Amino acid sequence: MTADPTRRFSSRVENYVKYRPGYPSVVVRLLEEECGLNGETIVADVGSGTGILSELFLRNGNRVYGVEPNREMREAGERLLAAYDNFVSVEGRAEATTLADKSVDLVAAGQAFHWFDLEDARREFARILKTGGWVVLIWNDRRTAGTPFLEEYERMLVELGTDYCEVSNTWADEEVLQTFFGEGNVRSQTFENKQVFDFEGFKGRLMSASYAPEPGHENFAPMMQTLASIFERYAEQGTVAVEYDTKVFYGQLE
Repeated sequence: MTADPTRRFSSRVENYVKYRPGYPSVVVRLLEEECGLNGETIVADVGSGTGILSELFLRNGNRVYGVEPNREMREAGERLLAAYDNFVSVEGRAEATTLADKSVDLVAAGQAFHWFDLEDARREFARILKTGGWVVLIWNDRRTAGTPFLEEYERMLVELGTDYCEVSNTWADEEVLQTFFGEGNVRSQTFENKQVFDFEGFKGRLMSASYAPEPGHENFAPMMQTLASIFERYAEQGTVAVEYDTKVFYGQLE
């Protein structure tokens, strides 16, 4: 695995912007009910990337600090969110956000928490959160089983991905989350989500992943051939559906 995870997506920004899934609006309703989210809530989106999660909060009227260490991803987010006056782009990382003490009401991380140094990030989140603030961790967890299409796509990633198994095993599990939040302090909800792709989109979604081999790698051509074969066999009316469980974990740090 790349020693510095903040560099893993530098060459994948265009595909990330076009083809990564957003988060369903029901997440906002959940946070309104459970965490007191309202238009006055100040949010730090840590590992904000190209701004996918930030935009969910910006549409809700929130002031959002998008904290992102990768220059290419951060600049893409700045372009995409330029129309929002409430967005502030910050060069920083989970372990050193550069934000002021007790300056935000909610710390959020979308598709990023598994890259953090958990002890240092926890300390930093506790520092920047106001008293009574919340931490919200969100993933679009792609379904890997249940249909032949999903299972063959997963098998392709295992066999031909550069470090897919290593990366997929870094996703937070129950024990990690309990340690991070404190025993009994984390709650969760899961929502359905999906993307419908033609072949170009299907390929772009794959190439947005850090474990997909790029041109020049020995696995690139075999993966493209396998991807085309999977699409040809399972597409209906020229499209396939990639399904997700959007998982939301939320709590207050002890």
